[in-house]
Amino acid sequence: KVNFLKFIYLFTIVFSQLIITKPLELHAKVDPPNYDFSLDSFKDFMPGQTFDKIQKAHPNGKLQMKKGELSIYKYSIAHIRYKFPIFVQFSKNKVVDFHARLPQYFLHDIFHQSLINRYKKQDKYFNSEEQSVYIWNNILGNKHIYSGACTITCFPIDYSVISKQAKSITGYKPINEQLSQESQQ
Repeated sequence: KVNFLKFIYLFTIVFSQLIITKPLELHAKVDPPNYDFSLDSFKDFMPGQTFDKIQKAHPNGKLQMKKGELSIYKYSIAHIRYKFPIFVQFSKNKVVDFHARLPQYFLHDIFHQSLINRYKKQDKYFNSEEQSVYIWNNILGNKHIYSGACTITCFPIDYSVISKQAKSITGYKPINEQLSQESQQ
């Protein structure tokens, strides 16, 4: 009789655990917020593209600065329900560089891996406290710069692409440098 009661007791515990935990196994796929984001979203803004082509695809660009032959326009890239800014610098109607402020809800690991998948491993890597900078020096004549940071989770901060010919333009300064100087003033 005691063995039978032990059996019933153990059976009740095991059965109740199955009833409680089985419904919690949802078997659902949960993707991070930037899982479906593609680097192709930046292709319209890559160095060498023309102002007219970008204006057709993204007519809501706003002039932010004009200095001689250089001008900077601000556009938006939409992802899910969020729009994030991308600053594009033109010289003689052609893109010289762009700088995108990436959403903090993106996951660093996924964005960085998508860059590695497309451009291979970065040429340079710098780490200072919780912030890292990754540089690809010559991808089709362009320099790619990506930075991310970690607190509780890791997230991307920004992504820039700069034409290697940009240095020869009089008065040229990369957008990411101009923005960092503005924030320090």
